[in-house]
Amino acid sequence: MKLSWSEKNVILATYLTGIFDVNRNETLQNNQISPIVLWIESLIKNNLRGVVFYNSLAEAELEKYSNIVKFIKVETDVAYSPNVMRYFFYLQFLQENIEIQNAFVTDITDVEVKINPFTNSFFLENSNKIFCGDEPKILDNEWMYNHSTSFRNSIVDFEAYELQNSNETLLNCGIIGGNRKIMLSLFEKLCALHKKYNYDNKSKYTGDMGAFNYILRTQFYGKILHGTPINTIFKMYENERVDCWFQHK
Repeated sequence: MKLSWSEKNVILATYLTGIFDVNRNETLQNNQISPIVLWIESLIKNNLRGVVFYNSLAEAELEKYSNIVKFIKVETDVAYSPNVMRYFFYLQFLQENIEIQNAFVTDITDVEVKINPFTNSFFLENSNKIFCGDEPKILDNEWMYNHSTSFRNSIVDFEAYELQNSNETLLNCGIIGGNRKIMLSLFEKLCALHKKYNYDNKSKYTGDMGAFNYILRTQFYGKILHGTPINTIFKMYENERVDCWFQHK
């Protein structure tokens, strides 16, 4: 996973096809690059470099964007959903590419970059924070309650965390960013939690949102920034907004 070019700031994403995604309720088809072209083009518009971890794309298609995006082929682990698997790729990548100083990781089929976050004053002035997406919901909602069932049954303090943070904004892991140190710390904690409590999860709930909110609210208190100017309102398709770094469907 070592880069052949030197870049201090990167946008990372994962595009795994041929695997049923329970969150999407569909299987993305192999060798179809069209779903991620808007993401790539948004990087080009903002003079950014990207890295995409993939399992099945035609080499001829990848060559078109090789000056902007580094495509890294990965092996998938059937024990984890695509949404969970990505954290292991990101952790290994950052560990092996020590020249990277700042990174964002995003969903790739429904997120676009609107403004280069790395040069924005809000990012530069909050260098010790985690920037992430959010939703117009609170943590205490039916979907999240069901999504977190496996953790509630296995992590001792999970119910206490849910009660304490019930009225806090629901954080969305489709957009996460920060400096190298804080991102490594986050991915180390997420991977450790999934290894211990979410391995070989066969339920219809992947646990990715449950783990993300739990780790951020319990171990990064006071270091979380979300909403404007980081992300547009989730599922509002705010195409015309120019005050946010990322548009998330």
